[in-house]
Amino acid sequence: MSTSELEALRSGQLWEEFCEGLKSAGKEILAAGVPEDDLSRAEGYRYLTRLLRLSLEKHLEFNDPACPQFYSLSHETAKIGNDNPDNFYQNCAVDGQRSYRITGNAGQVEYLSMETKAGSFAGQGDMAPTGHVTLNDLELGPNGEFELLVSATPQPGNWLPMTEASDNILVRQTFRDRAREPKLELRIECLDQQDAPVLDPVEFASQLQRVVPFVNGTAGLFRNWMLGFAEHINELPPNDQQMCLRAGGDPAIFYHNSYWQLAPEEALLIEFTPPGDCRTWNFQLSNFWMESLDYRFQRIHINRSGARYEADGSVRIVVAAESPGSAFPNWLSTAGHSCGSMLLRYVEASDHPPVRTRVVALDTLKAGELNDHK
Repeated sequence: MSTSELEALRSGQLWEEFCEGLKSAGKEILAAGVPEDDLSRAEGYRYLTRLLRLSLEKHLEFNDPACPQFYSLSHETAKIGNDNPDNFYQNCAVDGQRSYRITGNAGQVEYLSMETKAGSFAGQGDMAPTGHVTLNDLELGPNGEFELLVSATPQPGNWLPMTEASDNILVRQTFRDRAREPKLELRIECLDQQDAPVLDPVEFASQLQRVVPFVNGTAGLFRNWMLGFAEHINELPPNDQQMCLRAGGDPAIFYHNSYWQLAPEEALLIEFTPPGDCRTWNFQLSNFWMESLDYRFQRIHINRSGARYEADGSVRIVVAAESPGSAFPNWLSTAGHSCGSMLLRYVEASDHPPVRTRVVALDTLKAGELNDHK
């Protein structure tokens, strides 16, 4: 940082520029193609406050790769990019030129993946994976314990690769019933010599300058995704999987992202037959900002363990403002929304069967008059 930038910190100019930059993020909420209803507008501004919270955590509180700590960059009240309600996400800052050790216990989690990545959403940048392991890749002790080395240099045994450009780790813990199943306790330590952290004014000024670009970049990236998904409203075609990976997706997951839009009297039927060889799958509803709808209070997602299956092994999900009745047990609520995003994931699937969708009158389902062709 130059002398002039340090002086900007001393004089308060840096803070004023931070506040002005944050103000500019509001343009994302008013951009072309964004729904103009009051709920989407309110959620949009709330989204910016949530992204700000996450960005402050990422850049100011958990930013030291020499003294790494796990934290969550997506959770119940701050969400990014169609966050999975079945997941517990953990993130950690690392340095690709250092070495780390992660220790934990496998427990009974449905799916566990750990990835090293390079980059962030600041400036709508990429978060491409630089290394990836799942629970199946790990050698476990007799009680499920494991130790995982993380480095750019190959290591014997359990090893999560990095490159010199790697700067963060993303962990996904996927559950059958997240509210009732215990999370894995993971610990990470840097194996290189480091001193206890002390706030450095020069570093702080640099970190603060990265906060707003993350907010703007994240909001802009996923708004643009939604504009693309608007080309197939109420359909669920496969994503561009490389696009998903560049945005932080898991290479073991196959993604169907799309846009849903329904009137109060309409219902969306989604029908598919899950792959025979598939660790798990789930489907979720989100708002326009690609935040999962509030799964703490609403039934807005379903997975392999909780779904009711048809006699032929297929699954029928109904998305509607109201329950269509007991004949459709896989009903998901739109939670007061008229549009948003939706996502079907297959995890470690042998194939990716097509997904059928159609919009029908909600009263038709309630009356049991659905034409049951597939």
